[in-house]
Amino acid sequence: MLAYLFDRAEPRFAAVRARLRDERASHARRMVEGIAAAGHPLRWERVRELAGGTVGRPHVAAALVDAGLVPTVRDAFTHDWIGAGGRFWLPKTQPDVGETLRLIRDAGGVSVFAHPFASARGETVGPEVITDMAHAGLTGVEVDHPDHQPPDRDRLRVLAAELGLVVTGASDFHGPGDRRVLGSETTARTSYEALVDRASGAAPISG
Repeated sequence: MLAYLFDRAEPRFAAVRARLRDERASHARRMVEGIAAAGHPLRWERVRELAGGTVGRPHVAAALVDAGLVPTVRDAFTHDWIGAGGRFWLPKTQPDVGETLRLIRDAGGVSVFAHPFASARGETVGPEVITDMAHAGLTGVEVDHPDHQPPDRDRLRVLAAELGLVVTGASDFHGPGDRRVLGSETTARTSYEALVDRASGAAPISG
């Protein structure tokens, strides 16, 4: 779930984000320790260095590329490595979706559900899940994404129109070693303006 233009100081959402940051780093570290214990040359310090901030699974993938264990980030997200259900994948605690949407909304933000039909990443959700989230306050859905095939994009556009959701796009680029190209997918100006209009927590950064 992506959250935009929320009030960063709103206490309830700030507390939840702090907890999730800590849990995300702990989760990533345990995966790295498992990989290292299996005899692979992966160091937590290098993962943190590559992340340059909050560590998540994409940074573990980048470190696998950096260590020469996989050729690309995409190859890291497989069952051989840290893909869902893979050898070194670990489940993590996920916040309740309904509560997440409420927290974003109460902090004046807008919410966008990322790459729902990206089957290359593992399990996907069906239209009924997106419909339920729309009824619970979801603002938009990511349609234009490198892992969405044209038929998937068409289905999502129709669903978004039916539910009144804002259509967005993103390259999902995660840094060096990622097969995706920064800016390869974008969000239309009209969609950007629709998100800004629906937000009240923070103003967009203007260049």
